[in-house]
Amino acid sequence: MAAAVYEMLKAKRAEGPATILAIGTAVPPNCLYQDEFPDYYFRVTNSEHMIDLKEKFKRICEKTAIKKRYTYLNEEMLKEHPSIATFDGPSFNERQAMVIEETPRLGKEAAMKAIKEWGQPKSRITHLIFASTAGVDMPGSDYQLTRLLGLNPSVNRIMIYQQGCYAGGTVLRVAKDVAENNKGARVLLVCSEITAIFFRGPSEHHMDSLVGQSLFGDGAAALIIGADVDELVEKPIFEIISASQTLTLITKMRWPCTCVKKASLFTYQRMFPI
Repeated sequence: MAAAVYEMLKAKRAEGPATILAIGTAVPPNCLYQDEFPDYYFRVTNSEHMIDLKEKFKRICEKTAIKKRYTYLNEEMLKEHPSIATFDGPSFNERQAMVIEETPRLGKEAAMKAIKEWGQPKSRITHLIFASTAGVDMPGSDYQLTRLLGLNPSVNRIMIYQQGCYAGGTVLRVAKDVAENNKGARVLLVCSEITAIFFRGPSEHHMDSLVGQSLFGDGAAALIIGADVDELVEKPIFEIISASQTLTLITKMRWPCTCVKKASLFTYQRMFPI
């Protein structure tokens, strides 16, 4: 009996490694150039009187080596919702309303590009993995994206929230396990981030928040992942040989993020690797 069960389980597993078959990306329409961002940031947050802090922020932006970023949040939205432009104004509801709608929409753009590059019908997608740090909703962005794309209602969905900077590595690890343990599986993997949930005005007492404002932008990426590639109709790009996760000695020097009524507030330790 045990041997029969083993053979049955073995038959359900793929023989080859998980392979990336297509890649798609998307960004919002608003482009901000980093060398112009300090002037923009202090203007839209009504903080131009903070001259010394603005000069410090310019130096921070220069050291990021970032050329440009894309954002969903624009100046008109900040005028409509002025509490978002303050450092600690109560604005969670406004931000949440933005991100729960825009996060899956931006993810859809990236997913459609990946599906087009893959060249196969959407009906072949068996699993959907969606990751985002932008907002929390139920049903989540995985459900919203399933409807936006018109995927099979029985697609197996996994929603991963609040992974921050290591969301990409996390979803690749999960997708590898899914693809290799489900013969014939084709996994649509989507990461989508809208930083409106983190945007806030400057504070002389929170340099960590100011550093965060200099780093992050909005965007989405999508992959199609599967094992046992049919090279007659699919074009493999990369094989995922190994994916793992572990705690290290510097794990405690984390970048914590707390959701409060004034939106998500993140801090970082001086020795945090960024």
